[in-house]
Amino acid sequence: MSQEIEIGRSKRGRRVYAFDDIAIVPSRRTRDPEDVSVAWSIDAYQFELPFLAAPMDSVVSPKTAIMMGQLGGLGVLDLEGLWTRYENPEPVLAEIRSLPADKATARMQELYAAPIQPGLVRERLAEIRAAGVTVAGALSPQRTAELHSTVVEAGVDLFVIRGTTVSAEHVSKNVEPLNLKKFIYELDVPVIVGGAATYTAALHLMRTGAAGVLVGFGGGAASTTRASLGIHAPMATAVADVAGARRDYLDESGGRYVHVIADGGVGASGDIVKAIACGADAVMLGAALARATDAPGGGWHWGAEAHHPKLPRGKRVQVGQVAPLEEILYGPAPNAEGTANLVGSLRKSMATTGYSDLKEFQRVEIVVAPYQGA
Repeated sequence: MSQEIEIGRSKRGRRVYAFDDIAIVPSRRTRDPEDVSVAWSIDAYQFELPFLAAPMDSVVSPKTAIMMGQLGGLGVLDLEGLWTRYENPEPVLAEIRSLPADKATARMQELYAAPIQPGLVRERLAEIRAAGVTVAGALSPQRTAELHSTVVEAGVDLFVIRGTTVSAEHVSKNVEPLNLKKFIYELDVPVIVGGAATYTAALHLMRTGAAGVLVGFGGGAASTTRASLGIHAPMATAVADVAGARRDYLDESGGRYVHVIADGGVGASGDIVKAIACGADAVMLGAALARATDAPGGGWHWGAEAHHPKLPRGKRVQVGQVAPLEEILYGPAPNAEGTANLVGSLRKSMATTGYSDLKEFQRVEIVVAPYQGA
């Protein structure tokens, strides 16, 4: 039952929870971490890890997308990023890393004003495909209608439509909105779409035929959506609500399972554990992977919101460098901060609570605010 709190005489609000507000509880059974499976699949694609590298220029280049695939996860390339605007983006990345804080946003707006080149979209995706890993690319809803043919013809395996928020019923008097249901029906590849942060929004997206729904609303380390728009979706509640939509849609559709992917607020290994415990099938990682010494950001992290031409809702943040990507995922961890050996942490949590795979782990017991007052 939802708990509503009176904010004032004319307004009430539902009590919701972030990952920091909850913890998982061990059961009476434990397992050997090596006996635990963290494998994940979506549509026809199988992965050893339930991790997607977020389509951000500080996280994913063609090279790191390939590395991510070879390590068992999925790298999603931002097809509106520097890699599709510049033949050689390395000097641009170096400039962004070196910008003083007070000039970073304005200069990034200028750099990202360069036009997207369809030829580079094809070239970058072809480079990833040539390595023999699953190919995934992301576009915003605004760019999808313009560039999706180029992306599909280039041979993408999974198509990601990602925005701060994505709805199945966008209304505009100025431009023809993307008809998601028609678009997904006519497309020959599985589509992951989001973000969504409520039961109703997620259920509508599931009804479009999406294979997966991204859960979140500007909650990442590089986002200032909460400060600039006053909008925020505490992730524990958001994931659990969307998982509830998945359950109800499974019944409604006669057995069609839509994957729930937490996207935002999963910067450390404990957040990954809690996201899956709340019902996520997989997690999309930004800052967690931007800390890799071989990430394109070089210790800095930013998303598309940081260089929006009219209303930036993010910033370039320094996340530091912890270890190479392989060690970020598989260890050994050089510290106890939950920033490396993400796979080992997930396995250890699942084993400690007695669960053998991700679907089982979604049933783990959760407690609320265990550290209040500590």
